[in-house]
Formats: sequence, C-alpha cells, structure tokens
Amino acid sequence: MSKAQNRLQAQALQEAIQALRGRQFARAEQIAASILRTAKTDRAALLVHAHALLGQQRASEAVAPLEKAILRGSDPELETLLGAALCESRRGADGIAQLRKTAARRPPFLPAFQELAGRLAKSAELTEAIKVIEDALALAPDSVDLKLDLGRLCLQANDRARARANLVAAREAAPGRPDILVELAWVQFLDGDYAEAAGTYKHALGLRPEDTQTRANLAMCLMEMGDRAGAEAALRTVVRGRPHLLSRAAYTMVVSSHGRFFFRPSDAAKFLQVEGAAALKP
Repeated sequence: MSKAQNRLQAQALQEAIQALRGRQFARAEQIAASILRTAKTDRAALLVHAHALLGQQRASEAVAPLEKAILRGSDPELETLLGAALCESRRGADGIAQLRKTAARRPPFLPAFQELAGRLAKSAELTEAIKVIEDALALAPDSVDLKLDLGRLCLQANDRARARANLVAAREAAPGRPDILVELAWVQFLDGDYAEAAGTYKHALGLRPEDTQTRANLAMCLMEMGDRAGAEAALRTVVRGRPHLLSRAAYTMVVSSHGRFFFRPSDAAKFLQVEGAAALKP
C-alpha cells in the first residue's frame, strides 16, 4: 500500500472513530467496513466495526469476524468484545465463558473483569459480580474505576455502608470526577444525609453544570432539608429551555416530604415558569 493510500486509510479510520464516539453507528460501520474490504486484518477497523454493530443491536453479526480475529493471536480487547457480542446474541453462557477466560489471562486486562461483572449483575448474580471486581482490585488496588464499579455493585446489593466506603475511596483518589461524585451523593441521600449529599451534588455540578439529572437530585436534597425555595430554584433551572423535563421536575416536588403537589400539568408548568405553559392542557 502506498503512502497516499495509508494516509487516506488513516483519515477514514479517524472518521469512523469520531462517528462511533458520536453514536453515529451506521456511519461508523460503513466506514470501517470499507477499510476492512482492503485491509481485512486491520485491528482498529475491526474494533470500530464490531462496536458499531453492537450499537445497532446487531451483535450476532460481529461474532464471526471477532472469532476469526482472535484465532490469529491473543488479544484481550478483541476477546472481551467477543464476550460482549456473544452475550448480546443470546449466547450468554458462551459469552460469560469467554469473559472468564479473558479475565484469567495475565497480565490482567481490567475491562474484561468489568464486562464480566456487568454481565453477571444483569443476570442478578450480584454476589458473583462483586467477587469479580474484588479479584480485579486485588490485582490493581489503585484502580479508581474498579472502586467505582465495586461501589455501584454494593449499592445494587443494598450494602450501602460498603458502597459508601468504596465511593469515598474513589473520590479521594479522583476528586474531579463527576461520575464518582453523583454515585456517592446518591448513597448519602439514601442514608438520609441530605446536607452532605447536597454538598456533593453541588461539587459535581461545579464540574458538569449542564447535568440536569444531578440538579434535579440536588433539588430533592434541598427539599428534604426544608429549603423549598432553593429546591424550586434548582428545578426552574432544570426546565428552563427544556420543557420536556417538566414531568421530572414535578415528580421531584411530589415525592419529597416537603414538596408540592399539582393536580394539573399546566399548574406545575406555570409554577416552574416553563415557557409555553399556557399551551399545556389543564
């Protein structure tokens, strides 16, 4: 292949990756497939192609190319993706077996543990999922992502004390990550530590101010603290320019012990100063 062809192929691959990141799965698949027609063993193009197929709920089409690729040599990333594709193709047992095999490799490939734990959790095998992440943490005790995963799984298992401990450890290791902060804040909220949760949500919003879900959760905390004015101001920010979030905001007010209830959506819209409230049905 000439230098010009290599350059064009590299440009096409970057376009495919950008399309995948933008969730333009059909576009990513099309570009990756065109690369694979002339470079059948291009690993990066194969990864993009398989991810694009999974994104379109066509995982079964990704299985054969991935199986063929891993026959050419050990590749834990491709093997992990194959495990996910098998699970999505209603071949759960085969997928779990593949993921266990990949997780057993050394040096460890941490995404294989994470994918395996996620699949087990989806199958309601939370105890086993937690053990998988614990095993991974024993191999990589400084991994923030694994601590976050363990916190989430413990919360699913309703072990809030352990969830909080792991999420606090993750926050201490990476204080600038909003994903960790919102998980920790939710545990604090469930434990009734509303002021602490509100502070954590505010920290997360300082890092990601456009996160409407986090702002709505902050409003719930403020409501429970008796700060109705602060909560309602937060909810008005949530719905400003986003009238489709009215039901979410109204629900936040209804479920709080210090909230408000509206019989008509138009009344809730008017109270929250939603644009076009007059057009809503009473």
